[in-house]
Amino acid sequence: RSPLLSPGDPFDKPPCRGCSSYLTEPYVKCAECGPPPFLLCLQCFTRGFEYKKHQSDHTYEIMTSDFPVLDPNWTAQEEMSLLEAVMDCGFGNWQDVANQMCTKSKEECEKHYMKHFINNPLFASTLLKLKQAEEAQHHETAIPFHSADDPPRPTFDSLLSRDMAGYMPARADFEFDNYAEWDLRDIDFVEDDSDILHALKIAVVDIYHSRLKERQRRKKIIRDHGLINLRKFQILERRYPKEVQELYETMRRFARILGPLEHDKFIESHALEFELRREIKRLQEYRAAGITNFCSARTYEHLKKSRDEERLKRTMLSEVLQYIQDSSACQQWLSRQADIDSGLTPTVPVPSTTGKRSAPPLNLTGLPGTEKLNEKEKELCQMVRLVPGAYLEYKAALVNECNKQGGLRLAQARALIKIDVNKTRKIYDFLIREGYITKA
Repeated sequence: RSPLLSPGDPFDKPPCRGCSSYLTEPYVKCAECGPPPFLLCLQCFTRGFEYKKHQSDHTYEIMTSDFPVLDPNWTAQEEMSLLEAVMDCGFGNWQDVANQMCTKSKEECEKHYMKHFINNPLFASTLLKLKQAEEAQHHETAIPFHSADDPPRPTFDSLLSRDMAGYMPARADFEFDNYAEWDLRDIDFVEDDSDILHALKIAVVDIYHSRLKERQRRKKIIRDHGLINLRKFQILERRYPKEVQELYETMRRFARILGPLEHDKFIESHALEFELRREIKRLQEYRAAGITNFCSARTYEHLKKSRDEERLKRTMLSEVLQYIQDSSACQQWLSRQADIDSGLTPTVPVPSTTGKRSAPPLNLTGLPGTEKLNEKEKELCQMVRLVPGAYLEYKAALVNECNKQGGLRLAQARALIKIDVNKTRKIYDFLIREGYITKA
């Protein structure tokens, strides 16, 4: 759009409605507000400025003069600058006009002005046609507003960053095969190359092209399947039962073969199959028990639940009877059950009846990192048999993730620390108890 075609003085620079500064091209014009036209600079537009009836999701036009009007070699902005320079310097002072424009020579300014503004009998009709074309295309050129999700911004080299293939939101790119160009940096095709050397260089270029194609293929898979926002993708996974989630994880490798819609149908069909198999198994259980209607099935389920609870109580009683002769072992068992009831991991080892002895506490003497631990942390490392260096690394990872997420669940801790789940639970409970992290 050219300000040449707007009413009023074409050399007046309109102010921005957001910050009141003089607009410089390109700037934005709201296609739904006006008259008078609602104009915004790019900074206010990107900030989502709203005023009275104007909303940030209105359609808009980009106002620029970087297009030809009367001559293919002259942009609309240069046409305006030429007219403004002639008004300032006077007709005939072409050297001063050229100095003020800075983009055209004296001869070019004189020739263009005489041809199009003095000796052009069709100038008025040309402007009229441009005005009519602008009005006809006003609604067609308006750009609809499309909101976009802010891409995730994981901390560099964090677990989430590694899971997202090193995604860098500022560049919308991934840290994949970063050194593909290194093989080309010293290649130079010269006329003195032998045929074998020339063929070798061509082969290196072909290898580089194949690596570029692999980059593009991986980016396309991540983009098409919505894997940029990994957190949202994981939340969608959790809507399935645990067994289907394991299937979902196994079938993820087939996503590169199927499209996003086909892959979702593939997973949904397996989830439906799982539900059908579970329902068939339940009905077969009813049939084996002699149940013929669903009213009896509800009674059967209630009695089954009660029977399972009684069986659990009998199991606990038999476990207590194993330690009834040993007061110390009985006390340890009761302490363990109290910890389980309160949601904590039992810290008192229960004597094994199989004759096996539990592993002795780890000796921390001389191990690197021991001096960085307090007494409670040393005791934890001894009982869990964890070297101080590994504990400090696990602790830093959990604390950083907790600060980032505002809280941490045990499942998230187990995803971060790839060690024995019982050790992870003890570390997690200890950090919660000491106030290093908080539960989500």
